[in-house]
Amino acid sequence: MSPVGSPRTVRGGIVLLDPTSGAVRRVITLQYNPDTVARSFQVRGAGGDAGAKAEALRLTGPPAQTITLDAEFDAADQLEFPEANRTVVEVGLRSQLALLETIVYPTVDAVRSAAALAAAGALEVIPPPTPLTLFVWSKHHITPVRITEFSITEESFDTQLNPVRAKVHLGLRVSTVNDVGVGTLAGSLAMTHHQRLEQLASRQAPAGIAALGIGGVS
Repeated sequence: MSPVGSPRTVRGGIVLLDPTSGAVRRVITLQYNPDTVARSFQVRGAGGDAGAKAEALRLTGPPAQTITLDAEFDAADQLEFPEANRTVVEVGLRSQLALLETIVYPTVDAVRSAAALAAAGALEVIPPPTPLTLFVWSKHHITPVRITEFSITEESFDTQLNPVRAKVHLGLRVSTVNDVGVGTLAGSLAMTHHQRLEQLASRQAPAGIAALGIGGVS
């Protein structure tokens, strides 16, 4: 429990949006914020190593960014108050973990619909669009993403073999306008994140060239 008067800590998480209307379908918060969130960037240059010299300083779009994190889940605090947490008493962390797992599953209705179309002789069954996934890591970092890695390690169990402590590894690929276009909902959110980056960068006090120990660049 946080000391009285301490600032409230916001939690990171995932938001699922309707891909057409943008309506919020589901909010999934991480029980405990990860100690580390790793981000890597693959720069999109115009020419590459063998490209023309004139292309060496050109960028063809935002970098391909990946995010990885490990989140911990523990039912201990909830089990201290069983009357207020009946689901955890009955199934441990299975409900919380299932909420994350369903992100990478098509819905049962979608699977049944595709099977019915295939049985009826449909030449091509196009899967319905999945919800648009956002990774939220404070109000300053909200990005559309696609989950590329997902694993669960269950570490401790109750007497009914329900997990009561677990770690979840997530690998996320950030969607950019190169991936989803400018005119889509995902593209609009990607552009908003791009603009937010430039706004944050503009708040940093500029450094002078003298700070680098050189008098100028000729």
